[in-house]
Amino acid sequence: MDDNKIIELYFRRDENAITQTKERYGGLLKALAYRILRSSEDAEECENDTYMKAWDSIPPQKPQHFSAYLAKICRNTALKMLEKQQAEKRSAVIIELSQELSECLPDKRSLEDTAEKELGDIISTFLRTVSKDNRIIFVRRYFLSETISDISKALGISESKVKSSLFRTRNKLRNYLTKEKLL
Repeated sequence: MDDNKIIELYFRRDENAITQTKERYGGLLKALAYRILRSSEDAEECENDTYMKAWDSIPPQKPQHFSAYLAKICRNTALKMLEKQQAEKRSAVIIELSQELSECLPDKRSLEDTAEKELGDIISTFLRTVSKDNRIIFVRRYFLSETISDISKALGISESKVKSSLFRTRNKLRNYLTKEKLL
């Protein structure tokens, strides 16, 4: 069943919407949550929470890109779950990703004038300025939390190409944010 038909089921409040969503996107959502949480049970709980949050938000929301909408819900749910579980002790994966991006993103203290949503919009605008390949690599790494090795295998390119793409894209992002006066 295609995305538009699944979304129609949500609008009709047909519980089959969740079944169809799970059938089409369950593997993607569970894999995303697992990469963040590193626990099958927690990933499954996060996946189920994603279905419920989608049920609660559609309608009124009518996502144009259903898979991205679900991935965002799942990622945010997993990150909140991780934060709750780890409290002070951060996951090595999240620390690694945070360190990679720390040089090109403003810290939270400097974001007083700019809401986090605005920063997200600015990064989205920036990503439209880079090549499709670089955008895919960047999103897979920093949004989907995939390892460099997994990205390399999925895209059929070397790990060094993935690393250099990420390095160059982070530098371009830093320059872009500097021009926007956010750094």
